[in-house]
Amino acid sequence: MSEETVYPTPGNIQANETKITPFGYKILGIKEDEEDTSDVYKVKVLAAEIAEIMKKNYEAERVPLKSLLFDHAVGEILNASMSVVKVLTFKNEE
Repeated sequence: MSEETVYPTPGNIQANETKITPFGYKILGIKEDEEDTSDVYKVKVLAAEIAEIMKKNYEAERVPLKSLLFDHAVGEILNASMSVVKVLTFKNEE
């Protein structure tokens, strides 16, 4: 297989696609190409979906009080996710 380099010329536009990682996946450390069926992964994906819904709503109307609430809620989503993961992975060593 040989690779061919395409140089842009009039009428021939070269474009590079870049996949943007969703906000929720970024804050929860989820890789988009990751395929996992564990409960921990499911919890992280659910938390990421909540963050995405919240971000979409926040971007529609940014006002100072909503900004404060958004920042606090993001922290709480992370705290909740980490706490649930801790429960799921807890090993009693007694």
